[in-house]
Amino acid sequence: QLQLVESGGGLVQPGGSLRLACAASGFTLEHYAMGWFRQAPGKEREGVSLISSRGASTNYADSVKGRFTISRDNAKNTVYLQMNSLKPEDTALYFCARRKDRNVYTDSYEPKLYDYWGQGTQVTVSS
Repeated sequence: QLQLVESGGGLVQPGGSLRLACAASGFTLEHYAMGWFRQAPGKEREGVSLISSRGASTNYADSVKGRFTISRDNAKNTVYLQMNSLKPEDTALYFCARRKDRNVYTDSYEPKLYDYWGQGTQVTVSS
């Protein structure tokens, strides 16, 4: 059964750091680009970061550029999101998602391009 499970969220003070992980099972992660998305209360879901199947290409939303780093370890079937210099506006439920087209990568956060989503992990940035 294909599954994506996020972990690593929590409560952190402004300026702090968190590392999110997305553990994949039921498919071979190395064949698929992956993305991180987030949704804050009362707001639409937004794309945060993307990574190609082997990690050669990445993309970041302007709001997180220079603060967040996406990476992947295909041997461990896991994608990561290192979040530094966190701000209160980063507070949201963070999801990982699988690009539905095998071995395809584009800098697109269009949700229709992603076929499997995790349940999310909550990140709260507050003093």
